[in-house]
Amino acid sequence: MKFVEITKKTKIDFIGLRNKAFIFSLILVVLGCIGFIMVSLGKANLSVDFTGGTQLQVQFKEKVTIGELRSALVGSGLHDVQIQEISGTNGFLIKTKMSDTEKEKVQDAISQDITANLKGKQFEVVGSNMVGSTVGHALKKDAIIAVVIALVCIIIYIAWRFTFIFGIAATIATFHDVLVILGVFYIFNREMNILFITALLTIAGYSLTDTVVVFDRIRENMAKMKAKSDLQSVINVSINEVLSRTLITSLTTAITIGAILFLGGEVLFDFAFALFIGVLIGTYSSIFIASPLVFLWRRQLR
Repeated sequence: MKFVEITKKTKIDFIGLRNKAFIFSLILVVLGCIGFIMVSLGKANLSVDFTGGTQLQVQFKEKVTIGELRSALVGSGLHDVQIQEISGTNGFLIKTKMSDTEKEKVQDAISQDITANLKGKQFEVVGSNMVGSTVGHALKKDAIIAVVIALVCIIIYIAWRFTFIFGIAATIATFHDVLVILGVFYIFNREMNILFITALLTIAGYSLTDTVVVFDRIRENMAKMKAKSDLQSVINVSINEVLSRTLITSLTTAITIGAILFLGGEVLFDFAFALFIGVLIGTYSSIFIASPLVFLWRRQLR
């Protein structure tokens, strides 16, 4: 069965480009580390889930879209707010970073904003509560632990399927991807919420899958070409052989995510943006980070 190809028998020296790729990645990783430090210090654009704040639940008698509600609040100057639609009802959860001492003021301000900007739409505030900073810090800690556990599991899985060297290389590449996304979000001041953590874990899995495809071909060719080819040639041939498949997979995935990015609205924008960046950087790292690391370490062991 013949598969569609977008590259025809390329002979690119990917391993020869490793130093340039490493320099480029080092810059991205440094930015990612800065982003991670700022997140740890609470100085990044973190959502109410991580910082704590006030949460209101409002119920409308008529149909109101999340876009209308957001426009009403933003139109009154309340920009730093999260809105979540309650499925199957005309209700919404509104979260803001203001503290518990300001809760009554926040509730009154939001009620006035909705009344002024959504004329004729009757509603009531069903409930309000405080998302404590302690809970927010616990969520932030749990999110970091979840990412670390995922990386450890990657080492174990790849080491079991291939060798320990392959496992370490795959983990470094995945950690690289996570840091790059973190750095991009920090630079562009995009909000980091629970969906952002979901995107990071999703990209970790995607990057791993991409890397496994390349590693599979490297292992196969190492067995076939061991006697007649040097390690650099084997890895270059392997990457070139799967290049078309890798690019097609990444392109189709990026197109799908792009549709969500541009058509999914503001609620899904940051989630889709993280996935989009992750797919691109995950494809890059499986070729220019994971594979060259395997080459360098195996060469040292020879």
